[in-house]
Amino acid sequence: MSRSTSRYRWSWVDSVVLLGIIGFFGFIGYRVNTVLVYQWDWGFLPGYLFRWDEETQSLLPNLLVKGLLTTLRLAFWSIILATLIGFITGMMRTSRRLFPQAFSRLYVELIRNVPPIVFIFVFYFFISSQIIPLLGLDTLDQRLGPTGQSVVEFLFGPVSLLSNTFSGIFCLALFEAAYITEIVRSGIQSVSVGQREAAMSIGLSRWQQMRYVVLPQAVQRVIPPLAGQFIILIKDSSIVSLISIQELTFLTLEVANSTQRVFEVWVFAAGVYFVLCYSCALIFRRLEMRLDSSRI
Repeated sequence: MSRSTSRYRWSWVDSVVLLGIIGFFGFIGYRVNTVLVYQWDWGFLPGYLFRWDEETQSLLPNLLVKGLLTTLRLAFWSIILATLIGFITGMMRTSRRLFPQAFSRLYVELIRNVPPIVFIFVFYFFISSQIIPLLGLDTLDQRLGPTGQSVVEFLFGPVSLLSNTFSGIFCLALFEAAYITEIVRSGIQSVSVGQREAAMSIGLSRWQQMRYVVLPQAVQRVIPPLAGQFIILIKDSSIVSLISIQELTFLTLEVANSTQRVFEVWVFAAGVYFVLCYSCALIFRRLEMRLDSSRI
């Protein structure tokens, strides 16, 4: 296929769709201004992004930026933990042994068939309240020196809220790992049986087959859906605001309630989520193109 034929061509249908979208948003703006009699005011927003600190004579992050940083931390650590759990349970799903396969399937079906909000509340009040003290994470801030607290605060946020942050990370990771499990399972099973038989014929054990033959191919195939799951996780991180984790959605609600500027604050939050998710989509699309070119 030539380059000219592979590109999209603008048609009258595209013009109609574009005009329809512009008209729709124009109608929404008109209804807000006339029916709700809402006066837009964006001037307050910069003050909730950054604040001037007299002591240090510098700009410091305010509520909305702090919430954004917490969201990024939650997404980053959750996807790492979820990927680790998902790969382990994904390999268990393809195991020939009864217990690993039954355990991983039970885990996946339990998570996938329970509403996210219900899972979050059950996990937070009944499981996280036991795991956090057992790991000693609830008193971690008391056992760290000034340097350690600075490092932990950079990586996980305010040390006074570590228990909530770790609860949110564990909750998101366990929830997303169930879907990553199925992605990994499908990637492993997509490797042809003939390659496994060839590996077996040269004397490789089942673990060596998985390590040297199956997993390298499966990893390449699961990266695109894993990228999509990471984007979903960024959006799903807003759910943990229900357990008082001060991420972007939670602090957006606080600012909206305190300023009564509901539309401006939530439009800003929606724009931030869009920029984050779309940027990740572009990065992962470029990565996927590189992987595709390496296979040729």
